[in-house]
Amino acid sequence: MQQTSLQLGRRGPSPALLSLTHPSKEMFQRHRALLRKAVPAGYPTAADDTVERRFSLDEKLIQHRDTTFFMRVTGESMRGLNIFDGDLLVVDRSVPATHGCVVIAVLDGEFTVKQLLHTPSGKVLRAAHPDYPDMPVGPDREFAVWGVVQWNVHRM
Repeated sequence: MQQTSLQLGRRGPSPALLSLTHPSKEMFQRHRALLRKAVPAGYPTAADDTVERRFSLDEKLIQHRDTTFFMRVTGESMRGLNIFDGDLLVVDRSVPATHGCVVIAVLDGEFTVKQLLHTPSGKVLRAAHPDYPDMPVGPDREFAVWGVVQWNVHRM
């Protein structure tokens, strides 16, 4: 494999920059680096090889360690909210469920991930896909909010 040399301003290529722009699995397992500069989604900016600090996804994704769980999604009913089959949801059981939030609900003894709506006629579980109808939660149904989805992790 041929290695290319990067020229950034007057400095020569930085070994740290090369390792960050061409990362190895070993490097990220060792360092779990968070770059100081955010990556723009618009126009490109000059590369920065400055590492701010070690980074743990646990610190970012988990606010309440004792009440947070990970759940794997199966099915396509939430794809309108960018929740896809195989995604990993970070679910916090201590967060109150509010109108419009995505919840893990237990409906008639079955788990489901849906958007919780409070309507004048009562609670409704709504899918984010046109092929799935709303599920009204009436007094004749066994219903509980198991937890509130805080994060969704999916592969690109």
